[in-house]
Amino acid sequence: MQVPLYQAKAEFFRMLGHPVRIRVLELLQNGPVPVRELLNEIEIEPSNLSQQLAVLRRSGIVVSIRDGSTVSYALAGGDVAELLRAARRILTELLVGQSELLAELRHADTSVHTGPPPL
Repeated sequence: MQVPLYQAKAEFFRMLGHPVRIRVLELLQNGPVPVRELLNEIEIEPSNLSQQLAVLRRSGIVVSIRDGSTVSYALAGGDVAELLRAARRILTELLVGQSELLAELRHADTSVHTGPPPL
């Protein structure tokens, strides 16, 4: 039995739903990065990074590249980088909207306090 598309999408987003995985993907947007550099940038235990890289590798989003004793990771395709850029645009729009709402609330709060004096 085939998995419905909406369920496959939910699984995909669940797989992305870890801060370390998102950070790894962000770091890989400009090309392959050795594991030691990922460790320096993310500052987590090597075993934790290894576990998160394994999830990304099993999903097919990243690939590992071995050059002698150095292991690097790279995005398997450019669509993931585009997804991250889209997420950034969406978050920016949401935050701008929240900022505007906050400004309106603050303005409404000041107008209530600066209205006519009570009788």
